[in-house]
Amino acid sequence: MMNPKVFVSRKIPEKGVALVRDFCDADVWQSEIPPSRAELLDRVKAVDGLLSALTERVDAELMDIAPNLKVISNFAVGVDNIDVAAATNHKIPVGNTPGVLTDATADMAFALMMSAARRIVEGERFVKDGKWKTWDPQLLLGADIVGSTLGIVGFGRIGQAMAKRATGFDLHVIYHDPSAKPAFGATPVDLETLLHESDFISLHVPLTPITRHMINRETLRMMKPNAVLVNTSRGPVIDTRALSDTLKENRIFAAALDVTDPEPLPLGHPLLDLANCIVVPHLGSASKWTRDQMSVLAAQNIIAGLRGERLPNCVNPQVYI
Repeated sequence: MMNPKVFVSRKIPEKGVALVRDFCDADVWQSEIPPSRAELLDRVKAVDGLLSALTERVDAELMDIAPNLKVISNFAVGVDNIDVAAATNHKIPVGNTPGVLTDATADMAFALMMSAARRIVEGERFVKDGKWKTWDPQLLLGADIVGSTLGIVGFGRIGQAMAKRATGFDLHVIYHDPSAKPAFGATPVDLETLLHESDFISLHVPLTPITRHMINRETLRMMKPNAVLVNTSRGPVIDTRALSDTLKENRIFAAALDVTDPEPLPLGHPLLDLANCIVVPHLGSASKWTRDQMSVLAAQNIIAGLRGERLPNCVNPQVYI
């Protein structure tokens, strides 16, 4: 019997790749740049499994030209790059990698929050540009953390991990998530109240039609002038142009973005020219241990699907009904 065929669309850590190679014939994309749409469609035509990343659009068109496709495993928690409804219609289970990246992403969100508040990136640039002449009592004054209010939008695993970290800094934590129960002393509020009252706002929602441009001109106007906005979820949760205009006019204090729309931002984009905006290249889960574990979970999903078993982490369990 021939081994099943799998296309791995990005170079992921070897721990996961080795598991896939041991079980099947794996075609692993080697370039640092994601496959083009044409290349992706060509590579999946005869595969039994697809191990994708958030850079690949996995839609009905792709599924239609891959008649042998039995499982899709996404190297991510979010699956907004996958048409899950189409996969369900095709009876294809879709897997993701939850849990293992919770702490790494919360660490990144908290680090970005503090970096923006205390203007650390600006300070480093100031030194490297040769502008540091002496200690100055008015130089790069930032925002205080202790005693401030942190508003968390989306109170799942990562949002709660963010709240847990906030307790060590004596932050008052409020959150907006109608489906979540209080934890770590956080108080549930509606979104408008959160935007009005928060000194720091951290976004931890999946990208859905409801959350797309959740942060827009109207919601940005609700924020305090001293507000710091942090996004480690998905770029399109924020209306990029509205945020750029808001920061340029100093209507909020700062923003710190691990994700953007588009991603990556092109050189010369207005956000990249603003001193009060930190942009990093989607590093939320980028720790060695975390990415290794994500690769293992992604591999386990692929292998289970090819065996005809239930995926350990399945986002569309209705395919098993």
